[in-house]
Amino acid sequence: MVDFNDAFKKLKKNNVQPVYILYGESQYFIDLFKQKIMDLLEDEIQEEINYYDLRETAIQDVLVDVETIPFFTDRKLIIAENMSFITSKQEKMQVEHDVTTLEAYVQHPANYSVLICIIPFEKLDERKKITKILKKHVEVVHCGPLKEKALRNWVLYLAKEEQITMDADACELLEAEFETNLTLLASEIKKLALYVGEGGHVTKEIVRNLMSTSLNQTALQLVDAVLKNDLYEAIHIYKGLEKMREDEIGLLALLSYQFRIIFQVKLLVNKGYPLQRIQSEVNVHPYVVKLARERSNRYSIHTLQNIMEELTNTDQKIKTGVMDKAIAFEMLLYQLSTLEQYA
Repeated sequence: MVDFNDAFKKLKKNNVQPVYILYGESQYFIDLFKQKIMDLLEDEIQEEINYYDLRETAIQDVLVDVETIPFFTDRKLIIAENMSFITSKQEKMQVEHDVTTLEAYVQHPANYSVLICIIPFEKLDERKKITKILKKHVEVVHCGPLKEKALRNWVLYLAKEEQITMDADACELLEAEFETNLTLLASEIKKLALYVGEGGHVTKEIVRNLMSTSLNQTALQLVDAVLKNDLYEAIHIYKGLEKMREDEIGLLALLSYQFRIIFQVKLLVNKGYPLQRIQSEVNVHPYVVKLARERSNRYSIHTLQNIMEELTNTDQKIKTGVMDKAIAFEMLLYQLSTLEQYA
């Protein structure tokens, strides 16, 4: 079993194996790996790519195709989705899989086919015989979400691919905003590369100016306006979101999430916890913790408790129909922006 980065490096050296098992919950990495193989085999397979859903087609039938010699191309690519029978997940199947045929094939694969089997689950069932055989004979690639250090390495890898360099602060900002959407992360880095040009350098300020505005980012701007007791700016941001048809209940949830992090960080700082321990306890990106710690310095525990209470009360007023949601949200912004921060 190999992790995504190691397997991807092998691919970049044109080292394509006859069988791949891609498992994990990151569709981004699964799609990226598939596309890389397609690009590498483009001249050999041309359009000889066959797709199967293993919820509807038995693995033994897929292998008949895999073992059939291609007539018009040098090689063929077969992609089999939803291979859940080597996990512990019990899914309803329309077909019965003869796993022994796969066990036999992977030990003597055809040199004119490339088979990619995709398992959209985080873990394999290590107790099963087929899992042990696959791990012994083929590339079993883990395509899971990136951890903190791996995420930074991936950002730097994407930057290197675009032939640009980035400040650590710029990387942090991108990671905090797009760590759950690696497709958008890659898109943002491409956009930054176009702006600075080949060999260019990206700073935090450039990222701030060019980064696509997300709802989460706007929620942070709303929090900052409240922090500055700037009611005019808070209302201005809210009205912009209103024009974009963002629902007040969703905005309230985002504000609650941001202030909840600030509150948690404040409590942990007061307990004397170091930054790394706080990040582990709160379980968000380190940059988010750093911002929350800076923001928490503006508030007393008592004030933060009042804020959480105001957020809860507003949520109840909206959901019970006591107050129109637009009016309730504007009143909330007024109350938050006029609170004595160290009361």
